[in-house]
Amino acid sequence: MITLDGVGVRYGTACALDGVSEQVPAGQWLGIIGPNGAGKTTLLRSIACLVPHAGTVTIGGQPVSGMRRRRLARLVAYVPQLPGLPPEMTVGDYVLLGRTPHLGYFGKAGARDLATADRALARLDLVALAERRLGTLCGGERQRAVLARALAQEASLLLLDEPTSSLDIGRGQQVLELVDGLRRDGGLTVLATMHDLTLAGQYADRLLLLDRGAVVAAGAPADVLSSDNLASYYGASVHVIDDERGIFVLPLRR
Repeated sequence: MITLDGVGVRYGTACALDGVSEQVPAGQWLGIIGPNGAGKTTLLRSIACLVPHAGTVTIGGQPVSGMRRRRLARLVAYVPQLPGLPPEMTVGDYVLLGRTPHLGYFGKAGARDLATADRALARLDLVALAERRLGTLCGGERQRAVLARALAQEASLLLLDEPTSSLDIGRGQQVLELVDGLRRDGGLTVLATMHDLTLAGQYADRLLLLDRGAVVAAGAPADVLSSDNLASYYGASVHVIDDERGIFVLPLRR
């Protein structure tokens, strides 16, 4: 379980997060939604200890603050929306970097590490690109490489910041189905920020709606994705369909 208790972040005088509290059981998918500037990315970066924060974040009862980076990297894999990639590195070598927290003192990858990286490449359909340099990839290919590196990390908590932002509809579905399969079959816990509210409603077990750094709604997707909430916090005119096929958020012309 991951527990957030009063997590807050300030950038100078600006409040980016204001006392966010939530519990996410192991194996659950929490979707984090909200308008631009709501604090979604900052929340993920707080959990990964990439920004200083007030309050506490615990994973399996262990506070992440003060945890050694190697230990934290065995627990948490973070996939940023705009990763910085070394352009001359090959895709295969980059994905293998995900095994770094598990390597021994001399940092040499063993047979298990190589096999794990190969599985991650295969899962993201990147085997044919393994020898390509990162700088030659398109945006969607780079996004898949970053996710493959995170999967090779074999952490129990996966933080995804807009995981489908650079992907076409087919690749986006492939990635989300892969992550959902790992969650259901392997107990992976997922926290993902998502702009596509239909995808958020269909894949997340629970949604957290942020506005101006604070939680304004939390619960099942059917409860959070109401027309009133989306009008109030997004300023959007939408029609929400909730049937046996899932939840669909359809923008309406004004």
